Amino acid sequence: MGSNNSELADAQWRKSSYSSDQGGECVEIAALPTTIAVRDSKNPHGPAIRFNPAAFSDFVRTV
Repeated sequence: MGSNNSELADAQWRKSSYSSDQGGECVEIAALPTTIAVRDSKNPHGPAIRFNPAAFSDFVRTV
């Protein structure tokens, strides 16, 4: 699990274009070698959800 945490800490995170500086429900994503990670931008050291690319596409389409 340590390498997973390191991979997330070193990731290039991007905030959703729907997020604003007004607070609220903001998410960030990071493209990793084999997965896409999603986290709450207000809690960058908290948990992240990981999706394989196909599941991430389904997630985005559904949300």
